[in-house]
Parts: sequence; C-alpha cells; structure tokens
Amino acid sequence: MHFTGRTWRPPYEAYSVIIQATSGCTYQKCKFCSLYKNECFRMSPMEEFEEDLAEIKRYQPNARRIFWTGANPFAMSYENLKLRALTVRDYLIKCQTMAMFASIRDIKNKEVWQLKKLRAMGINGLSIGVESGDDKTLALANKGYTAADILEQCRKLDEAGIEYYFVYMTGLAGKGNGYRNARNSAALFSQLNPYFISIDSLSLFPDTELYHMARQGLFVPAEEKERIRELQLFINNLKIRTHLLANTVSNFAPVTAHLPYDREKVTSSLQYVLEHTDEKEMQEYRKNLKSLG
Repeated sequence: MHFTGRTWRPPYEAYSVIIQATSGCTYQKCKFCSLYKNECFRMSPMEEFEEDLAEIKRYQPNARRIFWTGANPFAMSYENLKLRALTVRDYLIKCQTMAMFASIRDIKNKEVWQLKKLRAMGINGLSIGVESGDDKTLALANKGYTAADILEQCRKLDEAGIEYYFVYMTGLAGKGNGYRNARNSAALFSQLNPYFISIDSLSLFPDTELYHMARQGLFVPAEEKERIRELQLFINNLKIRTHLLANTVSNFAPVTAHLPYDREKVTSSLQYVLEHTDEKEMQEYRKNLKSLG
C-alpha cells in the first residue's frame, strides 16, 4: 500500500478499509492545526491508486466501505473524483460507500448535479471539520470560510443526499467566548442535517500558531469547566435529531448521545463532572495530552 506522510482517519472509520487518495492538506492555514505541517498536498497517481485497490481486492474482496485518506480528498475535481470512484467499483464490486475528509471550501466548486452523480457512484460520508458555526470563532481560527458558507455548501450536500459529519471544537473561541460560540453554532447546525457531530476540545500544541498566540497573550484559552458549560449549552440549543460523539481523548469527560432523546441525561452527566471535579485536575489532564491520536 502506498501510504506517505500523515495517515489519519476519524475514530468512527475504524472498521473501514483505508486507501490513500491524497496526502497533505490544500489549505494548511488553520491556526490550531499542525497535522500536515510542511507536507505538500499531493494526489496519489492513478497507477498507485489502482495498485492499492488490487491489493485490497486480494485481501478484502468483500469490502463495503472505503475511507480515502488525506486531509481533504474532496478537494479533487468532479472528474477526478468520478474517475477514482468508478475505478473503485471496477476492483471492489461489493463496495457501497467511499468516505473521506472534506472542507467547506472543497464543496464550493461542485454543482448540485455533480454531487448527485458522485453520490450515485458511492461517494458518501464526508467528515467536515467546520469546528464552529460562529463567524468570530471561524475568523480567529482562520478557517477560510464563514457561517453563511457552511450553510450554503451543506445545503447542497443535503439536496444531493450526501451524508456528512461535523466536527465542533469547544474552547476554540477562547476564554469568555464559548457561550457565544455554542449558541451561534447550534443555531447554524440546526438548519442543516449532519448525521452526527463529533466534539473535540482545543488542545494547544507547540507547533501551532494559536499556541504561539497564547504564549504572547494574544489568545487566552478557555478553562476546562467553561468548555464543559459550552458543550452543555451547545447540546441544549441543538434543534435537530443527530448523534453526538464527545468521546475523543481531547474531551476530559467523554460522553455520547442521540439527540434530542438523550439531551437531559448527557447534560446532567456533564453537570456532575462540573460539580465534583477540580479545575486543576482537568487542566492537568489537558497539559499531559501529547497528541490527539
């Protein structure tokens, strides 16, 4: 298999077959991220892609879900995505779904009719690290798009019938701003149909711009209890049916929920943590995080 650079997949793709479609990231400007630092974006040559498919066919001929790695393979053009999707079909006749990371920026250059065609070919399940639905937080993180862009582009996915998943990041707005971030993000997400929302909590690593901003006093990280209250408010303000997965290592108190049915149970669970855990213990947990993998 031709894996180069950082190979990363979401926890919920643990049972998917992995193939490299791209490596690196087309953007590399998010202030909190260093996952693909100093790694140029590269599309895997079709020859390599087919060799990997042939190897998968030998060992897992009945694979039903394939996850294409790379920070955002959906950045490829419609024609390139189409070619690769049809090639997957040639090798893995039982494959039902091809999932991958995507950015809001990657959807902009694709028409709804193209998205529908890609969906018909099996491309479905886009993991989108929107991180927030609040314009001030998006600008602070330098995401390169606005809340209006998220709404416009994800409505195209809804129309095309493509399933997508959001990532929301508590603490990203900085100290004192989590409640604004939660309210505005929940209001935006409630106008869309993410199949589930994965929750991360901001961890500052030394090779990120936000880390250096914090060292210079230009960014003040939110305390741990503020992040949990932010998550409570976010959950209470979501008006859609969705699955919430706040169970990554970045979350001090891991929880999962099927909303709205588990709303009261999960917010009560978080409230127990607030009332029975010392802030210093929570900060020590964050301090000792060396990576999110």
